[in-house]
Amino acid sequence: LVTASVLFPIMWIFSLALDSRNIDKPLELTIIPPGASFQAFRKVMVEPFTLLCKDPGNPASCMTFVRLLGNSLLVAMGTALLAVMLGASAAYAFSRFKFIGRQAGMLGFIVLLMLPSTATLAPLYVLLSQVKVAGEPLRATLIGLMIAYGSGALPFAIWNLKGYFDTVPKELEEAALIDGCNVTQAFFRVILPLSVPSLAVTVLFSFMTGWTEFVMAWTFLEDPSRFTLAMALRSMQGQYSTPWSEFAAMSILMSIPIVAIFFSLQRYMVSGLTVGGVKG
Repeated sequence: LVTASVLFPIMWIFSLALDSRNIDKPLELTIIPPGASFQAFRKVMVEPFTLLCKDPGNPASCMTFVRLLGNSLLVAMGTALLAVMLGASAAYAFSRFKFIGRQAGMLGFIVLLMLPSTATLAPLYVLLSQVKVAGEPLRATLIGLMIAYGSGALPFAIWNLKGYFDTVPKELEEAALIDGCNVTQAFFRVILPLSVPSLAVTVLFSFMTGWTEFVMAWTFLEDPSRFTLAMALRSMQGQYSTPWSEFAAMSILMSIPIVAIFFSLQRYMVSGLTVGGVKG
């Protein structure tokens, strides 16, 4: 019964995407729509998004699914890379070294986790606008968006990885130091290979942050050529009417990369969450 309750909304979305009538009121939808087809998927993947054009009078300047997908992958992978690189190094310092402000820093990360992402929108906008890249503010570039998303993903990354690093015996590092490794080599050759489960969790959650967020993207980005899939999905929701079949098809297509990454990292997920989430 619980499984049916969880799967029903997913089945409803698939049915909505296959409904060729493209009805304005999805509550009138039937589970098996009449004249079901993949027309909505074809339109989303092939036709340009007329609402996302650099030059409204030139259809060639409108964004396509492939270009939006490339931007989304770039931003999401950049966010995951920043979160893993900075999060792992910071978590190792909090786990192994004793320094002033260590406990206060960990408590500060907890406070940041409690804040919604929009709470940091204004300060990030101001800070990233001060940095210029090729004459334009950094916030209006995909790199600036990666930095903004990465800053939001770092508190969870540090807290989760720090908890996992605490479970790795220090004797392994001491043995590596005796064998001639320095601290950096011990970190890369001993700690990181043993922490793959926690790193996998960090990669997944950070990738999802960069893949699904659109509020910051709408605020920061100005050039439609840098828009992401999440922004395109939001643009399909109109004030008076929404093409629900295309909206559902776009939602399904956007979920495929996340599902693929989840299943590829599934064997690491349980140990990474349970061990890293309860220590520290």
